[in-house]
Amino acid sequence: MDDYGYLDVKGRIFDIQRYSIHDGIGIRTIVFLKGCALRCRWCCNPESQSFETETMMVNGKPRIYGRDVTVREVMQTVRRDMPYYSRSDGGLTLSGGESLLQPEFAEALLHAGKVLGVNTALESMGFARYETIEKILPYLDTYLMDIKHMDPKKHEAWCGKENTLMVENARKIAASGLTHLIIRVPVVPGFNDTEKELTDIARFADSLPGVEEIDILPYHNFGEGKYTGLGRDYPMGDAARPSAEKMEGFKSAIERATGLYCQIGG
Repeated sequence: MDDYGYLDVKGRIFDIQRYSIHDGIGIRTIVFLKGCALRCRWCCNPESQSFETETMMVNGKPRIYGRDVTVREVMQTVRRDMPYYSRSDGGLTLSGGESLLQPEFAEALLHAGKVLGVNTALESMGFARYETIEKILPYLDTYLMDIKHMDPKKHEAWCGKENTLMVENARKIAASGLTHLIIRVPVVPGFNDTEKELTDIARFADSLPGVEEIDILPYHNFGEGKYTGLGRDYPMGDAARPSAEKMEGFKSAIERATGLYCQIGG
């Protein structure tokens, strides 16, 4: 690939969200890549799971999810948002799905972001060979890595895959010292919403060199209508969002058990 060849790399996305204040510091432009290897029961973006283009009913009208774009096209949006980054230390975030399932595209997007001089972040479960992850680290400022459970079998039952690969990658990413690693945990009713399960994850995070923060994110059912739009059943049924009091209790337990700063996400 020549000096500018990365701009012509193509990938498949299903959305670009501008002016976000989540998934990294400051105001972000989030690029959502299509395709995921997991099937988490609580997934709020079911339109991200298949790499194939899909039609979803939205407000009674069909809408296509999945379009092929070049890095150059994505960067046109990023360039328009750069004034907001400079005021807030924001930048570009890749999300999904699992961005690492389109490794060349993800690497090229992050490369382009760094050439523009913007902060880069990746929201990912780390479900890929470490050799794949290693290629993106030079272009990545912050890795927002999901660790959902420490029990491989329970992880497989709820997410479709064991967590062994992801846990091992978290160790390698932290040891590399090449990016700021933050561990994130979705708090899901019936899956990991106990003090023991969450502190087990937090103790693992605390064992990783350079990791100082863990974010806990309360389950929500905001994606339920998407399943209906795709003609699918919602796997979580009528599960309730954890209360603010319960989340504060988890935060306190994690901070007592570890040296980590714990933040409750939205």
